Amino acid sequence: MIEVLICDDQDIVREGLELILETDAELKVVGVASNGDEAIKLTTQLKPHIVLMDLKMPFLNGIHATREILTRFPEIYVLVLTTYDNDEWVFDAIRAGASGYLLKDTPRERLIEFVKETVTGKTPVDSSIAGKLFNHITDKHVTPDTTVFDALSEREKDVLKLIGGGMSNLEIADKLYLSEGTIRNHVTSVFSKLNVSGRTQAALLAVRNQLV
Repeated sequence: MIEVLICDDQDIVREGLELILETDAELKVVGVASNGDEAIKLTTQLKPHIVLMDLKMPFLNGIHATREILTRFPEIYVLVLTTYDNDEWVFDAIRAGASGYLLKDTPRERLIEFVKETVTGKTPVDSSIAGKLFNHITDKHVTPDTTVFDALSEREKDVLKLIGGGMSNLEIADKLYLSEGTIRNHVTSVFSKLNVSGRTQAALLAVRNQLV
């Protein structure tokens, strides 16, 4: 059972998301929050597997809440769900460590699928946003700096390439003929050495520097 915390400042959105998610037997909504501060408190109490996080909210926005949650609980996934596809919101969410970024008009079936993909280690991004990310990381004016990967072992580079290809830990383990636990250890080491807070940041760094 995948336990989900929903954070959105609109009652109708929270209620709608809860109804959608609980149509799937594998998902359970364990709590709802109306702002980032509440999300942090409920995450601390409930320890959900994943948080569905809105961005623009009163008291504490979703960017700050995401950063705080992942600093305290790096094992928890945060999937940003918002009406905004503005570039800076996208990049701020990724810098904060969000595992994926979806728009609120995502179809019901795709939303459920993305939640499940996120907790397996994949990095879902709405197709309308993916283009913005691609344009950013393939900017012709940016000179690749592969020296950022010098601290990685050859095996860690292999793992990073596969993260950049969108693979989950289980898929990487199968590909490299290693246990999933070993891959988790490699992924943790890669994040630490590259000073990134999540798979999306690591993947973007790999693509931008032409490792993938």
